[in-house]
Amino acid sequence: MGQSVKTIAVICNYKLLPERIGGMDYFFWLFDQKCKVNNIVVHWFFPNYSEHGGYQDLTIFSSDYQNVEVFFYAYCKEHKPQYTHIITHFVELCVPVFKKIKKATSAKIIQVDHNPRPNNGFAAGKNIKRKIKGMLYSQYIDLFVGVSDYCKNQLALEYGNSIKSKTTVVFNGLEMDNFQKKTDFEFKGKFIVASHLRKQKGIQDLISAVHQLTKEIHIDFVVDIYGNGDYQEVLQNMVSDFSLQDYFVFKGSVADLYSIYHQYDYLIHPSHGETFCYSVLESLLSDLPVITTRNHGNVLGMVVENENGFLFEREDVAALKSILFNLVTGEKRIQKRSIVNDRLSQFSLEAMVANYYKLI
Repeated sequence: MGQSVKTIAVICNYKLLPERIGGMDYFFWLFDQKCKVNNIVVHWFFPNYSEHGGYQDLTIFSSDYQNVEVFFYAYCKEHKPQYTHIITHFVELCVPVFKKIKKATSAKIIQVDHNPRPNNGFAAGKNIKRKIKGMLYSQYIDLFVGVSDYCKNQLALEYGNSIKSKTTVVFNGLEMDNFQKKTDFEFKGKFIVASHLRKQKGIQDLISAVHQLTKEIHIDFVVDIYGNGDYQEVLQNMVSDFSLQDYFVFKGSVADLYSIYHQYDYLIHPSHGETFCYSVLESLLSDLPVITTRNHGNVLGMVVENENGFLFEREDVAALKSILFNLVTGEKRIQKRSIVNDRLSQFSLEAMVANYYKLI
């Protein structure tokens, strides 16, 4: 007799946008394929419906931009599906609806934390609320997954030490073979920023650093900024106010950054806080040196000072200006291929799919 089919649900507060295809999209597609060949049906619950890329092969239930967890609970009440596992991505952790979901399905619930943290931690009131939520609702979650060791440690701090024993790490993954390698390390004055345009990404610090630098020297270089977000207008106004239009170009979002990184001299990622940080890893996979913040942009610990990049403290505009000064004047260079670290294999898309499959 053939192997019996089981069904799992994946709840994702993740908008399906054809113009923005990234690592998580590829993961969803490959994870669904992996499950199908092993007689596992996946029901995907997203805020919207789309058939771009591999989404045409997924069984998608759209919440029509309503709260996707509440929509899922309503679906369970009406249809009474027999799920063995429920996995969540990009949703709030330890909220009351998961008590209801647990009682309605009896499935094993796995919550994945991708969520960034504020620069100086959450306000006292929010910390207390998170601790209370942990006390009340973590018992209905069978496993918590952080996308980095930092993320795993923060989960216990925020929701209580009682969840430590049921918290693990699964790194995000990338299609490593897609990335075109940098081979020419002659400095051409081309920097790249690849990021959502949010205040937490620290791009305003970079603009301030370039403003200070150009008051001291006049050397041609350019910073191409790929991405969009709600902070874009603020950043563009800063560039205009400082008369830096010759130095910054806003390129918008593109789907093929993997084929672009190698064209630049350095990635600049002045982030104030990350849980994983795709762009740093993507740059290193392209052998592109990285300039980023010591403990925040370098959350995975993959950037080694003077070997495959340069590090500075968060919000230290003067330090970032000094790094840029040394690079554009030729005082410093990364003139060799970035370190190919054995750890990079942990971040393959195949490893990510395999590690999540093990959880079910």
